[in-house]
Amino acid sequence: MNSVAVIGGGITGLTAAFYLQRRGLRVAVYEASSRIGGAIQSVRQDGYLAECGPNTLLETSPLIGQLLHDAGLTPRRLDPDPRAAARYVVRDRRPLAMPGSVPGFMTTPLFSLAAKFAVLKEPFVAARRDGVEESIAEFVVRRLGREFLDHAIDALVSGIYAGDPARLSVQQAFPKLAQLEATYGSLIRGQILGGRDRKKRGEVAKDRAPKFSFDEGLQVLPDGLGKSLGGAVLLGAAVSRLTKTSAGWRVEYSGRSGTAQAEHQAVVYCGTAFQLAALTIDSPGIPNPAPLSEIRHPPVASLVLGFRREDVAHPCAGFGMLIPGIEKFRILGTIFSSSLFPNRAPAGHVTLTSYIGGERHPELAALPPDELSRITCEDLKVLLGVRGRPTFTHCFFHPKAIPQYNVGYGRYRDLMNDLESSTSGLYLAGHYRDGISLADSIVSGCKVAGRVAQALTPNDGNPPEFSKP
Repeated sequence: MNSVAVIGGGITGLTAAFYLQRRGLRVAVYEASSRIGGAIQSVRQDGYLAECGPNTLLETSPLIGQLLHDAGLTPRRLDPDPRAAARYVVRDRRPLAMPGSVPGFMTTPLFSLAAKFAVLKEPFVAARRDGVEESIAEFVVRRLGREFLDHAIDALVSGIYAGDPARLSVQQAFPKLAQLEATYGSLIRGQILGGRDRKKRGEVAKDRAPKFSFDEGLQVLPDGLGKSLGGAVLLGAAVSRLTKTSAGWRVEYSGRSGTAQAEHQAVVYCGTAFQLAALTIDSPGIPNPAPLSEIRHPPVASLVLGFRREDVAHPCAGFGMLIPGIEKFRILGTIFSSSLFPNRAPAGHVTLTSYIGGERHPELAALPPDELSRITCEDLKVLLGVRGRPTFTHCFFHPKAIPQYNVGYGRYRDLMNDLESSTSGLYLAGHYRDGISLADSIVSGCKVAGRVAQALTPNDGNPPEFSKP
């Protein structure tokens, strides 16, 4: 039986291994840490449920619903409270609801009349056709104006990447925006006309995609996949060397009794870019992955705080709030976790999940939990009218959080392509290559499993995207 090594037990690796196993391939998942799930981690304590990483999953592709079905997790899916649809952006030190319609946009106090006019004239701004790579800041100022960047896009970029819009590449970090301009000459025209093409592909734009979680948090997903994989998952197994052999690949890793080896026909790397940079790969003519260590991964702290309902003046009836840097707060944004889903806080209490650090304030992320709690409470007092001490605190520090698809990131993607093409049986997938969202990582795992299965079992008749029992 063909055997595949999957390096990394995050959601990409677990998805890939799950579908490879369903295609009749023997898999081994090498996870260096003591748990699976990567950035996904849900903690149930004192009646609260804290998400240490992402809080929701966007159903941007039919592959995501298919994964839930195949893993038997659809009954545990939890859709958000429909009353929590509002999203807020802070302006003038108070959260204002983002408009959800053209009339709402025209009347919102989020933007000045001049900024609204700049957006309305966007379809008449000439498209850039010289092929020069732009930062998201340059792109937005050119098409929508400075105010829209400072008071909307900057907050959005911090919420998605914890990044800097002046550094992030529009072509690499927001390729669909760049494609809208390239194809339709306008973002607004592209949103209208491009919807038809997305519908044909079965895709949903991220700003319109249904979001969901599970009854006991997002950890249900990796735990469910891990249960299906059973003994194929090896914890505490840090891979240090890959060696190309005549039959495939030899994997050297740290085991319970020291260094161990295993033989596989193919290797799927689903770890991080900086770990790939440090990995020794012995194969004639393969490029050195060391430059991948240059990719920025700013630190981020996730702070989950519980409060008595009467100690929070704001109704928190929505998804959460994003905070532009121009507002000079220290937190990047806050998710109204207990408004989104039930059983995230005890009765009469609320759960607020805030993020600190990123490219805006990297020096703050590693502060002690007590100091992070103090800083967060000070900001939430101004923004949401929070008073009193938290009734629950959970802090999680991500020293290297989200890969930054900055201007020039294309050279790293070229290196990844060269690593794959220079030798047979090596595949790369994950958030460092195929998009940083949880949905992107799942789709990446599905697709790489299809590619590997097609290469090792080319005549089984199944399409590469979906696994059939």
